Amino acid sequence: MANIDERNVLKNIFSYFLLILLAVVILVPFFIGIWTSFLPTADILKGNYFSTNISLTNYIDAFTNTPILRYLGNTIVVATITMFAHLLFCSMSAYAFVFLDFKYKKFFFALFMITMMLPSEAAIIPNFQTVKALGLLDHYSAMIVPSLTSAFGTFMLRQSFMQTPKELKEAADIEGLNHFQIFWKVVLPYNRISLITLGAYSFLGAWNSYLVTFSNNSRVIQNGLKQLQSEETFNNWGMIQASAAIIVIPTILVLFIGQHYFKSGLNEGAVK
Repeated sequence: MANIDERNVLKNIFSYFLLILLAVVILVPFFIGIWTSFLPTADILKGNYFSTNISLTNYIDAFTNTPILRYLGNTIVVATITMFAHLLFCSMSAYAFVFLDFKYKKFFFALFMITMMLPSEAAIIPNFQTVKALGLLDHYSAMIVPSLTSAFGTFMLRQSFMQTPKELKEAADIEGLNHFQIFWKVVLPYNRISLITLGAYSFLGAWNSYLVTFSNNSRVIQNGLKQLQSEETFNNWGMIQASAAIIVIPTILVLFIGQHYFKSGLNEGAVK
């Protein structure tokens, strides 16, 4: 028994050491980027990363000298609409594949899965031709319409919906609920954790989208930052770091909020 306990202790020590090492590798570059966002460009170019000349000048310049607020607003609109569209359409299609009986159901689901094998880059030109034909170029719709649903989201929610107890569905049928009522009042609340996970995944995916637009009216943040870097007046590396830090903040908030609700859902499930 003593040998087994010693092995478990050594195993735990090694596991924690490995986790700490991985955390350092991941977090150190992040904190270096945050720190340099407060330094003057002159110190960054000299490699003087331990300078004490820290200030909020880079952040003030980013907000006042660049259209970053416009880019942030565009990205929030696109990411939010895309997230809710994924939650709506993916949940509806997943419900149909689980709870409805129709001809060739397995065949149509296989078609959904096949689309996941295609890289997103392969759809750029067809999507461009589609939004161009619809007259939606240089508009939010050009980035939203091609991403209204997700085969991965449908697959993920289908697997989650399949875990819904049959007793709940049978009780809903006895109560005389129709499919929409079962979908809204039974299936969605029971699978809340999966919906939150998909929502966070969809929001972050749309936030990091690198689709190109023709003007600042609808340009998203990732492409906007690249556009700013290519301009001759944007050689201020401190301001570049500050802009990058501003971009990261919303994604961190989404992850923390999603983690909070995820843990709350797990605790509720444990109590039940």
